[in-house]
Amino acid sequence: MMPAGRWSKGVAGGAMIVALWGSSTALGAGEYDPATHADAQALVEELGEGGLARDWAASALREATFRPGVLEAMAGAAERRLRWDEYRAIFLTPERITQGVAFIEAHAEAFARAEEVFGVSSQVIAAIIGVETAYGRYTGRHRVLDSLSTLAFEHPSRGRFFRGELAAFLEITHEQGVAPGSLDGSYAGAMGYPQFIPTSYRAYAVDFDGDGIRDLWTNPVDAIGSVGNYLAEHGWQRGAPIYHEAEGPNTPPEGIAFNRTARPYASLATLDEAGVVSRAALGADPAVIPLALEVSETEWRYRLGRENFYVITRYNHSHLYAMAVTELAEAIAARRAPASDRSEAGVAEPKEDA
Repeated sequence: MMPAGRWSKGVAGGAMIVALWGSSTALGAGEYDPATHADAQALVEELGEGGLARDWAASALREATFRPGVLEAMAGAAERRLRWDEYRAIFLTPERITQGVAFIEAHAEAFARAEEVFGVSSQVIAAIIGVETAYGRYTGRHRVLDSLSTLAFEHPSRGRFFRGELAAFLEITHEQGVAPGSLDGSYAGAMGYPQFIPTSYRAYAVDFDGDGIRDLWTNPVDAIGSVGNYLAEHGWQRGAPIYHEAEGPNTPPEGIAFNRTARPYASLATLDEAGVVSRAALGADPAVIPLALEVSETEWRYRLGRENFYVITRYNHSHLYAMAVTELAEAIAARRAPASDRSEAGVAEPKEDA
């Protein structure tokens, strides 16, 4: 998973990173050798105090290489530069929908067990894996060791965060007997079918097929269980809706905080006064997340996110990401069974337009 929303710096952040490259272009292979790099040596000592062999950790870091392209990719994540219709078009394709159906059918037992154990629908779990890696087809082309070392030691504002991810990555690979330099992932260090960052891997990955190994790199069954576990641990509500459609004015009204990836925070009464009205009768005025999705230069779509929408944003802190996962899940559900036969809980009817 790649929570891009946490690192948004816009133009200013990009300029900072460009300036940083100017001081780092002389770096090459071995620049993070703990013998000559103080921060790398401090990390080795920290890992050693936690029980990891210092010589092993030092040897791993000596193999890491500075990758300026990782910093560039971090500054230009799609969640920060696309409208909803543009972002949606990346993931809501006939091919990805068809592949999602096939992925569920190929691993039907694991999906059924994940629904039972974690309360998360097969379609939602599949949609997350589908958005992240097209069901394991594209798990990343960046060497994770290089990406995390670059971000840990060079990122201008998030180095401390990524230092923790690098430490977790080294611990995981050591525990599982995997060479750190052998694994590829995203530019942010996310790994495997579900693109877990290392701290999430350590906290939420499960051995779902019972072979004694938590393998998200090559084992889709472990990935299915791990995504279900991640959502359940973050508060997924079994059978509850993800969002509701709403009507609203031509442009988002002032005074409403739209698209915040926080727990439901706005009342229906407040939204109604601003002209944003739920299409569904919601009863006891639950708190919602007001969403205003730009679908063209002159058109907006309104939706009201519920607690399960918020839970999806724990996977990636972008309302566009959560909406793409939700609509892909809807489309997979529609392709799997006629609407009259569907018992899918928490997934609305698929939308034909943007």
